[in-house]
This record gives sequence, C-alpha cells and structure tokens, in this order.
Amino acid sequence: MSTQETVRREAGTVEESALRIDEEKAEQIIDALNTDLAATYVLYHQLKKHHWNVEGAEFEALHEFFEEAYEAAEIAADEQAERVQALGGVPISGMSDLEEAAPVEPEGNDVYDARTSMENDMEMYGDIIESLRDHVELAENLGDPGTAEMLRGHLLEAEEFAHHIEHYLEDDSLKNW
Repeated sequence: MSTQETVRREAGTVEESALRIDEEKAEQIIDALNTDLAATYVLYHQLKKHHWNVEGAEFEALHEFFEEAYEAAEIAADEQAERVQALGGVPISGMSDLEEAAPVEPEGNDVYDARTSMENDMEMYGDIIESLRDHVELAENLGDPGTAEMLRGHLLEAEEFAHHIEHYLEDDSLKNW
C-alpha cells in the first residue's frame, strides 16, 4: 500500500463536472448509481462463484452461461462507476462498502446445487431490475437522459439474463413417449 497521504477526492463528495448537472441533482443520481454499482458487483461475485462451482449434466452450458452473465455484470459495473466519476462523484469501491451499499443480499460461501444457485441468482436479478427501473425514472426526472439511457441498457440486459434463468429453472418438458 502506498505511503502517500494526499487525498485527491474524498469518497462521498460531489464536485462540479463538465456534464453541467446541478450539484444537488448530480448527488442524487450518484447515490443511485453507487447503489447500482454495489448491487452489480455483489451479483458479479455470486455469478463468478456459480461459474466456478457448477456441476452436473448441464455443466458446460451453465458454466458458459455464468461466464457470459458475470462478464456482462462486470461491464455494467465499469460503466456505472465511470458515469459516477463523470458526474463529479467518487465511485464506491471498497469490498465492505460495496456489500453494505448493495440493496441485494449475497449468497453465503457454501456451494449449492445448480437449481438453488440459479434461484438465488433469479432473486438477485429481480431486486436489481426493480432498482434499475427506479433509477432510470429518477435520472429522467432529474434531467439526466444520459444516465437514464445507460441504465435502461443495463436494465434490458438484466431482464434478459433473468429470463434465461427462468427458462433454465423450468421443468423439463420432454416426456417419455
């Protein structure tokens, strides 16, 4: 760890930015984005855990699905953090801070069967989807269509992954003839 003691920007502060969004409005949007960032990183780690631990007859398909899902979550988190910075804020980044700020409850460290893991993912995606919808509306109402558009893309992607999980969780429709 560096011995440098000069703090360039304090966490939780908002400064004027080139985006010219009123500081009070920017602060509300930054808080929402940091919440989304925290939730997305908790989701990322849970999906990564499932990628590492999945077993069974559908291993390959699920292993690849989890990889695609955690990679998408990582990209979304990066975009959210960069938008926080562009708005004049400081992206939340510490592991304990991320977990504390997240509106989702992470799964424990135990390894579960694929169905239970995916049910837990479905629950987390549902919570994130609800939060993203609220934050799209917030950004629109505060005059930030750029953030709203970015979050709308994250929302659509989260909905798509949740929908795919829903299909994985369906009962097998193939019957013995």
